[in-house]
Amino acid sequence: MPVSRHLIALSAAACLAAGLAAAPATAEPRPRTLAELAEKHHKYFGSATDNPEFTDAAYLKLLGGEFGQTTPGNAMKWETTEPRRGVFDFTAAEEVMAFAKAHHQKVRGHTLVWHNQLPAWLTGRSWTAGELRAVLKNHIQTEVRHFKGRVIHWDVVNEAFNEDGTYRESLFYKTLGPGYIADALRWAHEVDPHAKLYLNDYNVDGVNAKSDAYYKLIKQLKADGVPVEGFGLQGHLALQYGFPAGVQENIQRFADLGVEVAVTELDIRVNLPATPEKLATQAAWYADYVKACLVVRKCVGVTIWDYTDKYSWIPSVFPGEGAALPYDENLTPKPAYHAIRKVLGG
Repeated sequence: MPVSRHLIALSAAACLAAGLAAAPATAEPRPRTLAELAEKHHKYFGSATDNPEFTDAAYLKLLGGEFGQTTPGNAMKWETTEPRRGVFDFTAAEEVMAFAKAHHQKVRGHTLVWHNQLPAWLTGRSWTAGELRAVLKNHIQTEVRHFKGRVIHWDVVNEAFNEDGTYRESLFYKTLGPGYIADALRWAHEVDPHAKLYLNDYNVDGVNAKSDAYYKLIKQLKADGVPVEGFGLQGHLALQYGFPAGVQENIQRFADLGVEVAVTELDIRVNLPATPEKLATQAAWYADYVKACLVVRKCVGVTIWDYTDKYSWIPSVFPGEGAALPYDENLTPKPAYHAIRKVLGG
């Protein structure tokens, strides 16, 4: 019995439909993350974070997806890790460490010795040099030992100089003299010889009195065989003060001393409201700063000081200023984000 042309047509249509169904769907390729783009340049691109943010699922998804490195904003500072003398608490820091491990992120340790966020038991009394040396050594070595093998860098001493290049009159400087810096580096290195040990500060972006003081200090420490291996430029900028001159030149001169350089806490605040013009300037500044790191081989990476305006420290410290980060308060990318992507080759 001859098959009708109608059935043949239906059969052909069915075969065609089956063939189309079997063909793989060509999905749009996923855009590379900032972390992946930076890796092509043999650098990391990261964001700081802090424990109160760990209840925000949308925030965490971006933090874990877009960034290849993180820095605990407060969880590793002295008042948190040793709230009572000799009693250590790493609970908050371990929350950040667990997140970083789950998302294959590098971690920078921040910070072992700083004049701020010290517990009252440390600042509320006077110490002899011998007493304070013992307390300082125990704090550094206990913390570094706890995180041994899990932290790529330590900001060992943070903000040791004034703007004019003189030593900051911290508890440690006043009691122990400038040698506390070399001691801190040696003590940290004894416990974890594989972590890179950094000095870290703000307003050292270009060549100035403060960065000159660090240049001279690091040169001397290196000559003395002290294990200093990195210099951190925090990069807290503000539009009203202009872009610092000579950022790339400054990064290069520290690299030429034989240390790594990292951009450790980058944010660029504006006077509010944030107009399109201000955000365009901010975007250009982010691009220029990241570019300065890219062209120096020993500049190893860039960390923004949290990635979203939603959790920025700026408004509480500088009233009337803000909008400092590449994502806005709704976790939406701003012009700065797209400028960074472009510089990284995205």
